[in-house]
Amino acid sequence: MLAALGQMADPQMLRLLAKTAAITLVLFAILGTVAWFALDRSLAWIGVGNGLFLGADGLRGVASLVLVLIGAWLLWRILAMAVIAFYADEVVLAVERKDYPEAYASARDLSVPAQLRTSLTAGGRALLINLIALPFALLLLVTGIGTTLLFWIVNAVLIGRELSDMVWLRHRHIAGAQSPLSATDRLAVGGVTAALMLVPVICFVAALFGAASATHLTHRKRNAMNASR
Repeated sequence: MLAALGQMADPQMLRLLAKTAAITLVLFAILGTVAWFALDRSLAWIGVGNGLFLGADGLRGVASLVLVLIGAWLLWRILAMAVIAFYADEVVLAVERKDYPEAYASARDLSVPAQLRTSLTAGGRALLINLIALPFALLLLVTGIGTTLLFWIVNAVLIGRELSDMVWLRHRHIAGAQSPLSATDRLAVGGVTAALMLVPVICFVAALFGAASATHLTHRKRNAMNASR
């Protein structure tokens, strides 16, 4: 992770950060706007309008906005990970080109359809698991911190898996289907990345930092395993 942190100021990483942050924000704005209109129309359809009571339109708009903001808090990590999964190849390439030239030379390029498939799979899996966890999170609201802890644990596991898969997809054709990262390794990288995604502003860097960290950890573990044989 320290190695990844040192690379965050590299020009290539900064360009990639700007691109992924911009795309994530645009997608977020589009989804938020669509969700707001959909919720507003749904509330109007069920009868929450000025015909029900004066000022219902304004109240409906506020309710829709609150629901969108809650949804944004829940879905931010999913959208950010889906975007970075699409551009993961560039993150892995940047790290490998600089620090692991042998791995870089033997890696296979992923086609755009393969990257898109990986991105949609990562986002879909994260959305499904978070929706399953949502009822339990609502029950834990009374604890004050239980909801945040639950989502952190769930997303630590998910993000750790996605990050390790992002790296290994480029190398498993010669190194086998099994990533050298253990469950503990994946949880460590995923846990730190998920925690950083909760921090304003830093959340934009978190997914990129997590992908770079997973790349360093994967190759160091792989080199250590090869040296011990």
